[in-house]
Amino acid sequence: MKRLILTAMLCVAASYGFAQTTTTTTTTIVDSTKTGTDTTIVTKKHIKVKLGLGHDAPYVSPYSNDSTKVQRTKAPGFSFGITFSRIDLGFATLLDHGSFTLSPNNQFLSYRQAKTANFGFDVVQFGYRFNSAFKIYVSGGFDWTNIRLRQDITIQRNAPVLTYLPDSIHFSKNRFSSSYLRIPLSFYYRSHEDSRGNYFRLVVGPEVGILLNGRVKQISEERGKQKFDDDYHFAKLRKGAFIRMGYGIMGIYAKYYFNDMFENSPAQEGLRNFSFGLTLGF
Repeated sequence: MKRLILTAMLCVAASYGFAQTTTTTTTTIVDSTKTGTDTTIVTKKHIKVKLGLGHDAPYVSPYSNDSTKVQRTKAPGFSFGITFSRIDLGFATLLDHGSFTLSPNNQFLSYRQAKTANFGFDVVQFGYRFNSAFKIYVSGGFDWTNIRLRQDITIQRNAPVLTYLPDSIHFSKNRFSSSYLRIPLSFYYRSHEDSRGNYFRLVVGPEVGILLNGRVKQISEERGKQKFDDDYHFAKLRKGAFIRMGYGIMGIYAKYYFNDMFENSPAQEGLRNFSFGLTLGF
């Protein structure tokens, strides 16, 4: 997971590091004699090259009288493409019937908040832009929730309900995680640019997640590093909503899922997931 986060951040840094805009301005030369019988007009074409992540490329109006003026507007229309954006890195929190305190049935899931993380990003998107300020798009990506358990227990695979067994050894790391394919529908709004070319952004919408895998990862002196994969009764389909807001390339996000984290496990009914943190490239 650490290598994955590091790779993502390096990709973002590289994308912004090599972002550039090259402009060839329009020059008009008028050579006219006093009699006005010889007039020559030479116009150079505008060339715009935009590389980067998470920004709307500026649009230069061909009808502008000022050849050096850049209008950051976008024409309405559909778009589709591969992306690496909406990179979320934050904390995951368990809510037990709306409370941050776990009920006795869920005490075995007691976790270390500072090491319980949510990480995700989008890799493809399809949308429609109405104008420079508003667009709507559906995207697809991946989302991980990693719960760092406090107790020395092992969540059991292939159990009829979510089941654990206590261990006699101490785990330096006992992580209980899930990975989902995430499919958010985003309603995007941005304000007018300020003098520095930045603007406020607000993105809200529903999100659907399809379970890819569940995993228990443990590290101890006695057993070394161990990984166990199973669905662990994580919800096969999770439904929630999200909000992202920020200024420039950075922002904050929050996500809440309306259905329970686990299914076919009555003791965990009412246990849900809430995540919040920083988002980049949205």
